[in-house]
Amino acid sequence: MTRSLRLLRRPLAAAVPAAVAAVALFVPLAAPAAPVAVDKVVLDAQQQRVAAIKKVHPAIVAVCMQGGQGVGSGVIIDPEGYALTNFHVVEPTGPLMQAGLADGVLYDAVVCGIDKVGDVAMIKLQPKEKGKPFPFVPLGDSDKVRAGDWSLAMGNPFSLAMDFTPTVTYGVVSGVNRYQPPEGKGLLEYTDCIQIETSINPGNSGGPLFNMQGELIGINGRGSFEKRGRVNSGVGYAISINQIKNFMGHLRAGIDSDHATLGASVVSAGDDGPLPPMVVKQILDESDAFRRGLKEGDQLIEFAGRPVTSTNQYKNILGIYPKEWRLPLTVRRANARQEYLVRLMGNIATEKPVPGAQSAPAAPPPPAPPKDSETAKMFQAKKGYSNWYFNLREQEKLLAAAKKHGDYTTVPGKWVVEGKFEMADRNGPMRAEIVENKEASRVSMKLNIEASLEPLTQTAVPVQQEPIGSGGLLMALYQYHRFLTVGAKGFEGLFAHAGNEPFYPPPADGAAPKSLAALRVDCAVLVTKHGSTICKWYLSQKDATLLGFETYIAREATETDDRDPCEVYLYDYKDVDGKKLPHRMEVRYRDKRYAVLTVSKFTLEK
Repeated sequence: MTRSLRLLRRPLAAAVPAAVAAVALFVPLAAPAAPVAVDKVVLDAQQQRVAAIKKVHPAIVAVCMQGGQGVGSGVIIDPEGYALTNFHVVEPTGPLMQAGLADGVLYDAVVCGIDKVGDVAMIKLQPKEKGKPFPFVPLGDSDKVRAGDWSLAMGNPFSLAMDFTPTVTYGVVSGVNRYQPPEGKGLLEYTDCIQIETSINPGNSGGPLFNMQGELIGINGRGSFEKRGRVNSGVGYAISINQIKNFMGHLRAGIDSDHATLGASVVSAGDDGPLPPMVVKQILDESDAFRRGLKEGDQLIEFAGRPVTSTNQYKNILGIYPKEWRLPLTVRRANARQEYLVRLMGNIATEKPVPGAQSAPAAPPPPAPPKDSETAKMFQAKKGYSNWYFNLREQEKLLAAAKKHGDYTTVPGKWVVEGKFEMADRNGPMRAEIVENKEASRVSMKLNIEASLEPLTQTAVPVQQEPIGSGGLLMALYQYHRFLTVGAKGFEGLFAHAGNEPFYPPPADGAAPKSLAALRVDCAVLVTKHGSTICKWYLSQKDATLLGFETYIAREATETDDRDPCEVYLYDYKDVDGKKLPHRMEVRYRDKRYAVLTVSKFTLEK
């Protein structure tokens, strides 16, 4: 009688000590067998496999509670000791943990960033000798992984290795682009993940999945097990490394990350044909997709450059991006294709307290970290961040790189900007003045018609959005002056590193782009808040040049639904008194160009 095998999908943490039964096997004596010739191809493959294991072996991490009890696995990805693991591995450890390497040494470690929806966490190991580099592994390209490829899983299942020597298993990739639904409260959702036959068991959680070149292609985290036991069924799942790359900036910046939603439900239009069209069924009025023009009934053709042909595929594509990313999507409406650039909403619901409602019992707190250790000094709690300490460090790195373009704090006085402007219906000379001191702050600009703003006293949203049609260019110039001349101290509401995001500067020559995706530049982002105004600053990952910024006048306002920012794109940097400043600015609001400002002269007062 065959027994029905019911499978459960579970995280692979909470390793338990192995109960291994030793069985004596009787082997009858026989005459020695003749040597068997092994095909060179087989020997070469074996040599490649052994070489790959030897290459990555030192960087495999056994993640432990304080005291050394194993709870999962991880892998180091750079010489400073930053390592990837699962969120559900570090959840029980609290912010401080220990990490054993194959050298047999137990290191102190601290959590950096977490991604609860994607079940990923970054931790940082502390070297025993200051400045000594850690062994690390290279990141691969998980989009190149195919079903049938060989793979290696490494980690510390069942806490088998008391000296932290990792266990290696070997098998095939049994599927790609798999979708695994969340495990309660929308967390631990595995999208676009890699399905493996390579054996992983409790304790493998957070451990690496490699290709045969020793490149990291995924982080193991979930397996399907027999219902009444913890027996591996030969089906495991790894989070693709390309998904994690999208969150890498957030993880390094100590952010408690969230995944994206479109703000619209997209479903199959029916059962007609092998590939029924995917259409927008519902859309939230407050979503950016709605403001950009997406409508119910639109056929979604592409999302972020990938074709959309099924609900599963749509969830896979959407689920690999952080919230607030701007991504292109293409729809068909009335037999015409149209491309939109859409800002994505957050996935985790913000719960509002209900009067009189009783809260659910809180989970027991993780073990209290020792307060006097060096590692403990590397943890700072702050709402919205898993470890504010690392956000401060990423801010410092980014600002130090940006300062190579000039020290603007030496010119905090009045700035006068002169040149010419070009708009859809007029053009002419341009002059702007930005004044900020203890007595008053004032911004004025003349584009044929003069407009002015006292940003600290004129707080009505329509006034702060002047000039009409710009979305708040005067306020944007005020924030720009403050960002450069005052820096972090000028933003009492918030000054934080916001991870990495794509940015889409329009072509500098004004030409129509071939596609919105072709404009993409990956940037590090700072977010600021001064008064009620929120700004996002996009700095090139290549050299920290400020490529542009967005100024949200009414992002949190309740009296208006107009939450689109004033977008300012910066080009043509030239030297001005030893400081690099842009001599071309393109101002956009909603989906239209408001004006192009060509600067001929900056006058900067001390």
